[in-house]
Amino acid sequence: RYDAGKDGFIDLMELKLMMEKLGAPQTHLGLKNMIKEVDEDLDSKLSFREFLLIFRKAAAGELQEDSGLHALARLSEIDVSTEGVKGAKNFFEAKAQAITEASRFEEEIKAEQEEKKKQAEELKQRKAAFKELQSTFTQ
Repeated sequence: RYDAGKDGFIDLMELKLMMEKLGAPQTHLGLKNMIKEVDEDLDSKLSFREFLLIFRKAAAGELQEDSGLHALARLSEIDVSTEGVKGAKNFFEAKAQAITEASRFEEEIKAEQEEKKKQAEELKQRKAAFKELQSTFTQ
């Protein structure tokens, strides 16, 4: 909704507008710090994965109470009495989809870690085999 450039990222200006529309405006420095706190790829904008990281950190209690990210996570809650049942339904469907995306993200990370371990083990085996061959030639 807030990705005005439709590039799949939330940049500084889009984050500024989003926070203003959500009723929690931030200073320029505050916005930069919000991005910096979850910007894993250091591109100074938020990808969907980094956006989900905000909510993961909020759920784990890793956000400072006075931070803009904490305010953003808090604003993601819904009041059924003001939004109605249909609004709550849409909200929870979006949350469920976000959780699904987050678990897919975790699975990708685990797969990458397993692949790195496998490559490291193969390298270790190749080095051992090379040393064994080398020792036969040096005797």
